[in-house]
Amino acid sequence: MKSGERRHAEIVGAGFAGLTAACALAQRGWSVRVHERGRELRTAGSGIYIYENGLRVLEAVGAYGEAVAGANLARTREVRDHRDRLVSVHSWDSGTGNRVFSIVRQNVIAALAAAARRAGAEIVTDSEGIAAEAAGAVVLADGRRLAADLVVAADGSNSRLRDSLKLLAVRRELPDGCIRLLIEATAAERAQAGERRTIEYWSGTRRLVYTPCSAEAIYIALTMLDRDEAAKRLPVEQVEWRRSFPALAPLIGRLGAAGRYDRFELIKLSRWSAGRVAVIGDAAHALPPNIGQGGGCAMMNALSLAVHLDRGADVGAALAAWEQNERPLTEHTQRVSLLYGLPTTWPPVLRTAAFAIAGRSKWLTRQRSRTANHRPTGT
Repeated sequence: MKSGERRHAEIVGAGFAGLTAACALAQRGWSVRVHERGRELRTAGSGIYIYENGLRVLEAVGAYGEAVAGANLARTREVRDHRDRLVSVHSWDSGTGNRVFSIVRQNVIAALAAAARRAGAEIVTDSEGIAAEAAGAVVLADGRRLAADLVVAADGSNSRLRDSLKLLAVRRELPDGCIRLLIEATAAERAQAGERRTIEYWSGTRRLVYTPCSAEAIYIALTMLDRDEAAKRLPVEQVEWRRSFPALAPLIGRLGAAGRYDRFELIKLSRWSAGRVAVIGDAAHALPPNIGQGGGCAMMNALSLAVHLDRGADVGAALAAWEQNERPLTEHTQRVSLLYGLPTTWPPVLRTAAFAIAGRSKWLTRQRSRTANHRPTGT
């Protein structure tokens, strides 16, 4: 590259990781093009928690205001049993500076896309990447080969770019999964929006998580063991879920035909990069959502990628330093997420006892909060 030339990045995947990388690179003078295989920028999952670490990234890339507009500032998470009896309460104290928002996922994607475009990034829809070359090129489904100073594989847990470079070390399906959907808030729920309560209901190995995301939208997550065929069936088997949660019959009756089931999984790579190709987000480090940091880690690592590349012209050296700096916290997050998922398969009495111990343990609380309390590189 000649002195004064802009470096160019081709990014495959317009999710949290890809769009954050697009924002951060474009803001640092890179020419950036993002490829999204869908006809529009859409995300699965309905709702998301974004903790202080992720909120700092959104602020750094100029997407914070739009992302949190109308979102729910989380204050309290209750755990209740199938009869709606209170088991425990966890409070988030936003006064300490550790904020937590529950947000409609699509709003975050729209905010990141708008920030990327303001920074000068190009976003191309209906464009699918199918392979990457370590020398610095992406191959598209239409046969084109696009050379770049940097290729970013942000194409999700089923990443074709990652697999074309043979970087996958561990891909493990976990015993549980989730149906996620949004429902419209009722007039009563809109009137109570200021309470900002998330409620986690348990019945055996089934769980229903009720999360206000805005004045208009409620995020519902139904989790179950993957072998529980009746519970994971779509459309949601309302009779089956009412049997597990009789006190929630009116709420379950509002669950429509929308929704998507995903089995939780763990992904680790031998390396996060190969030559001029970096792998980020779920493609690099998918993890179960038990501590709500999948999106947070994706955004942190995407911003950090741009920061490290801005420190020198040698892409390979920058990618090595980036992985060395960021991977330890990401793998800690994966370990803690797995730990907090273990009680899902336990009998209810043991699970309740385990959560009670975890709630009282200062050490476990520190481990769980470490990622959320981390100040990301570049913020």
